[in-house]
Amino acid sequence: MTNCVFCRIAAGEIPASMVYEDEHTLAFMDLGQVNPGHVLVAARAHVENVFGLDDELAAAIFRTTARVARASRAAFGAPGMNLFQANGTAGGQTVFHFHVHVLPRWEEDGMSLSWPVKSPPREILEGYAEKVRKALG
Repeated sequence: MTNCVFCRIAAGEIPASMVYEDEHTLAFMDLGQVNPGHVLVAARAHVENVFGLDDELAAAIFRTTARVARASRAAFGAPGMNLFQANGTAGGQTVFHFHVHVLPRWEEDGMSLSWPVKSPPREILEGYAEKVRKALG
């Protein structure tokens, strides 16, 4: 067993409000929800940072990210989306597993974030995740 929370989510050891999964990636809502459409896209395999990605895994992550971003925007009606990657202490986080944040932008420009953030109760997250799953088709 590993201490990496994303690896434990990928292994099914920690429950998450899963939005999408394939052989290389997973997309879920649970950790540090900034707003209702916030989805985290991560590699199934433990990769600490962008430098550990090979071309195939990088392509898989960004295919999933683009797909989930379109679905989240459709599900929540956000006027725009922000995508960003931040992990480890440089990103103000304690997760050392490469991931991309898919974050609806509710204002014309920029994004309002406040850290640290807290996740809503599981039943609310499951409702959010269901909206995105439906939009994914």
